[in-house]
Amino acid sequence: MPDTAPAKIAKIYRYPVKGLTPEQLTQAELKPGQTLLADRRYAIENGPSGFDPAEPKWLAKPHFLMLMRDEWLAGLRTHFDDTSEVLTIRRNGEIAAEGNLATAEGRRIIENFFATAFAGRIKGPPKVLESPGHSFSDVARKVVSIINLTSVRAIEDLVGAPVHPLRFRANLYVEGWPAWHEFDLLDRTLAIGGVRLKVVKRIVRCAAVNVDPDTAERDLAIPQALQRRLGHGDCGIYAEVITGGSISAGDAIAAEQAELL
Repeated sequence: MPDTAPAKIAKIYRYPVKGLTPEQLTQAELKPGQTLLADRRYAIENGPSGFDPAEPKWLAKPHFLMLMRDEWLAGLRTHFDDTSEVLTIRRNGEIAAEGNLATAEGRRIIENFFATAFAGRIKGPPKVLESPGHSFSDVARKVVSIINLTSVRAIEDLVGAPVHPLRFRANLYVEGWPAWHEFDLLDRTLAIGGVRLKVVKRIVRCAAVNVDPDTAERDLAIPQALQRRLGHGDCGIYAEVITGGSISAGDAIAAEQAELL
């Protein structure tokens, strides 16, 4: 039995390339122990990282192009096509680069774009990285990230400014929970129809959330405001898929009753 007021999935997003444009989905297939399809499937190495596609290991995000440091990434608009495996990058409304990430030549096109267009802003040669089954998540486990939209509105009150929810780059945005209710769900199971996810961790926010996804400007200090007003820098939760299935925007999401010890 659920123990919360009715809540629903408002929006679903994935991020095929770490640090680049969110892609909105109307529905998604979740598999046990996996991320959303192609979520953080690729990353762009910012100088040699030692990543070995044959033996992939988790690396911290400073090894890659990412919004915590590289706010200019938000000025690009990108799209990844699952069928063709082509990544399209638009800059100032025009196609700036387009390459098939399944081919060496396609990856070179994307790498050359970053190396040329942002030569003064990157540490070393950019390189498109992928390893089948690997996710370049901010945490060393395959998770689905969840943001409570009421908590985002509470942050607007804390900082005294509008806060675009996509600053938090979540997979699932939930409407209907009270502010900060998500933190009460740690170690609980969330039900979305027949799908089950276990909440495993609060998300500690970094400076990436200070970047406006529309303007690419670093215009807020959200983690600092959270720490100052609430005593922590957290917003959102990570959950692991334990029972797979299809989910859609508009689906109800509820926390199952905790097991009695």
